[in-house]
Amino acid sequence: MCETCGCAVNHHPHEHPHHGDDHDHHHDHGTAESAGGPHALLAMNDRLAAGNRRHFREHGVTVVNIVSSPGSGKTALLERTIRTLAPELRVAAIVGDLATDNDAARLRSAGAPAHQITTGSACHLDAHMIHHALDDIRLGDLDLLLIENVGNLVCPAAFDLGEDLFVVLLSTTEGEDKPLKYPVIFLKADAVVLNKTDLAAAVEFKRDIAMANIETAAPKAKVFTTSARTGDGVEAWLDYLRRHVKAKRSLAG
Repeated sequence: MCETCGCAVNHHPHEHPHHGDDHDHHHDHGTAESAGGPHALLAMNDRLAAGNRRHFREHGVTVVNIVSSPGSGKTALLERTIRTLAPELRVAAIVGDLATDNDAARLRSAGAPAHQITTGSACHLDAHMIHHALDDIRLGDLDLLLIENVGNLVCPAAFDLGEDLFVVLLSTTEGEDKPLKYPVIFLKADAVVLNKTDLAAAVEFKRDIAMANIETAAPKAKVFTTSARTGDGVEAWLDYLRRHVKAKRSLAG
């Protein structure tokens, strides 16, 4: 967690004058310093994340937190995911960006309700932001909630959101050594998606080296290779989500 990018401050850029009555709300808008420092801030985040997780479990909703560098094709993959799954599953999205609601608009056009969180200077989503976003989301009407985190492979690793699955996406255009450069976030991954495989030859991407690096950095993660543009490999990713939705639903009901 870095001090210079603003992660040492608990950012809550939006005020919420009222809340729904289907989940409890906690109101602590202090800085890390007032909360006792970064460790206390993370502890507070973990408590809120645990509350989010209980709430998701009560409604049987599978929640996927997807992180990546900017420009890796995260939104494009989610667009294709929503277009394919929306006819069979009830899907919604939460999108985090420093500015604009462009990506949320794209996901709405793909067929899913999408709630925008504009973080301002915060380079990650946190559990408090997700907690407040639930005011605008009816979990009882959902099977799958996709969280598109802010484009960043550092700070999101420290902030549990209450998700079921933590997914790291990287693209062939980023090179083969990204997992070794950002080992903390890859170690946390339940799944790794290697995207933009249609560009691999053009950028002289060395797949065998990249896969070895992923295995080193994320030894427990399920690995998918996809092209969000062409659809190649996406079906395996969709089946992965379907299985988790089915399992979570069976536990809830």
